[in-house]
Amino acid sequence: MKHLGTRILQTERLTLRPFLEEDAEAMFDNWASDPEVTKFLSWPTYKSIDDAHAILNLWLESYGNPEFYQWAIVLKELGQPIGSISVVNLDNRVDLAEIGYCIGKVWWGRGIMPEAVKTVMAFLFEEVGMQRLEVGHDPENSASGAVIRKCGFRYEGTLRRRIRSNRGITDVAWYSLLKEEYNMG
Repeated sequence: MKHLGTRILQTERLTLRPFLEEDAEAMFDNWASDPEVTKFLSWPTYKSIDDAHAILNLWLESYGNPEFYQWAIVLKELGQPIGSISVVNLDNRVDLAEIGYCIGKVWWGRGIMPEAVKTVMAFLFEEVGMQRLEVGHDPENSASGAVIRKCGFRYEGTLRRRIRSNRGITDVAWYSLLKEEYNMG
């Protein structure tokens, strides 16, 4: 495995890139301050732009680490971030990465998140050398489950009372995809 850090990735509609300090306003306005977007997430809904600045400062410091993967999802036609996708857990012992993501509700249901996830999957499998990718979601968040399945992940089971989100302690539906399964698709 060869860690490469957060590289710029392109699709027809999207640019996945490292966050910039000037992304704070778009991050706050487009998704992080919306309780409907953050309902199933583990981090609290942002109360002010200062919350966005604080996390961006941490991420900007981390971009020098080749094991740090945190992308802004930029819709090319808009030119600003509309969501994020990242490796939220990494286990180098078994070449495993867990992916997490969120997107502003204005852009829900447009196929943007599956496009972003598939792009990150290709990068992690083909360039970094991951052997296994994982994604979990609150079973109440059926839209996230649909994204995961659309990307070819296989359901492994539901872990009871396994995560803490803005809804409290909840179950998590767990999915994975192995490199050889990805290569078959």
